This record gives sequence, C-alpha cells and structure tokens, in this order.
Amino acid sequence: MKSKYIILIIGLIFLDQLVKYIVHSNMPLHTEISIIGDFIKLYHIENPGMAFGINFDFKYTKLILSLFRLFASFLIGFYLFNLLNKQTNPILLICISLILSGAIGNVIDSIFYGIIYENAPYNAPFALFNGQVIDMFYIDIWEGYVAEWIPLIGGSYLSLWPVFNFADSYIFIGVAILLLNQNKLQSEY
Repeated sequence: MKSKYIILIIGLIFLDQLVKYIVHSNMPLHTEISIIGDFIKLYHIENPGMAFGINFDFKYTKLILSLFRLFASFLIGFYLFNLLNKQTNPILLICISLILSGAIGNVIDSIFYGIIYENAPYNAPFALFNGQVIDMFYIDIWEGYVAEWIPLIGGSYLSLWPVFNFADSYIFIGVAILLLNQNKLQSEY
C-alpha cells in the first residue's frame, strides 16, 4: 500500500522536473508558445522569490525561503508517513502526496537550480539554496490596467493568473481536493 504513494510522488516529481528541464533547455527566457490561442500559453520565466514573484529586498531572503521549503517538505513527508501507517482515507493520502510532490519539486529548484542552471539572482551571495523556480504555464484570463478608483491596486497593471509549474499545480490540486472533501474526511475521524 505504501509503495503506490511513493511511486506516485516519485512520478510526479519526475514529471515536474522533466518539464522544467525541457522548457529551460528549449525556450529562451521570457518567450511564449501559444497552446490554446491567447488563453493558455507556455511562458518561460524564472521566479526568484516566493509565490506570485513576491520577493523581499534582503540578501538572504531566498536562503531563508529555501530552508523553510525544505523544512516544510520534511514535515509533510513525516505527516504522510504517519498517515500511511494508519487506516487513512485514500483521498487524504493522495492529497498529501500531491502537496508533498509539489513541495519537493520546488525545493529542488530553490536548492539546486542556482548551480545546475546557473540561475541564481545576480545579487545572491552564493548559488546553492538561491536557485530560481522555473515556471511555464500561463492562463490569460485577464490582464490590464486597474481603474484608479479601486482601492490598493488602482492605477496598476494586473494579471489575474500567475505563471506556474506542475509542482505549483500539485499543491493547488491537493489543497483544493482537501477543502472540497473536508466534511467527508472529518466525519471519518
């Protein structure tokens, strides 16, 4: 029983890393390929910070973020290991496996891509733990300038959908399924 979840995790991580490698090797940075018109595209970017490109102007921000991601991955893995030793709902096991796969996929980028792809930001103190996450899937729901009268974001350019990768989507899907099934999962315990 445990082995099928381990195989799932390894397979998902492999797919994530393979697609990132293909995009990095075959698409110059900031180029795009239309998949379904202008709605769904491949768009190669490297994210130096956190989700949605959020970054703090601190020399060791990426190091701290990478260490946090690594620690969180260990905690999620430990939680999954404990769940596998109990009679746990398969939906919960799949969700946690998805979340762990996504976390590990982005941890690999953060820790090693600064060395493997030499993509650490120019101001990074060192390449290890300062790699940029490769993102490529872009769904263009809407982008443009926000009306001035809208509080906080008025007058700025906004894209409603970030560019993301498979690892990000694994986390999103795992969390979404957990939320949609929380009543069912809670009633079993």
